[in-house]
Amino acid sequence: MKKLLEGTFVRFLMVGVLNTAVGFGVMFALYNLAGLHTWGDLGYWLSSAANYIVGSVVSYFLNKHFTFRNAERGWKVVARFVLSIAVCWVLAYGIAKPAVAMVLAGMPLSQQMQGNLTMLAGAGLFVVLNYAGQRFFAFRNTKKTK
Repeated sequence: MKKLLEGTFVRFLMVGVLNTAVGFGVMFALYNLAGLHTWGDLGYWLSSAANYIVGSVVSYFLNKHFTFRNAERGWKVVARFVLSIAVCWVLAYGIAKPAVAMVLAGMPLSQQMQGNLTMLAGAGLFVVLNYAGQRFFAFRNTKKTK
């Protein structure tokens, strides 16, 4: 537990604030302003995917160099990062969708409001899964810069 709360986690959270601002801006703009909420489940998945595609580009560079100080080069580290993000996204949003639907069942909420709450829940779960994925899989290499 001590390892999780050391400097990497604090730096990860700092990078996460920036990723969240950028990614959530994209996700909620597409879902609400661009009208993807009217597309049902497809709009939910497209909006959340756009969030993580845009946010992941920022995340890769900041977490690789600033958070985990990983000096590894080449396609393998990129492939591990992409795989980690994809698995975490599918798990987080796949779990959030039915879980939030169950919790909100019978509440008089619009599809749009329920989608927004579901995406927030998915994002929270994603943070936890993503930290573990990046720390112990994507940037696990012991070659680190000072």
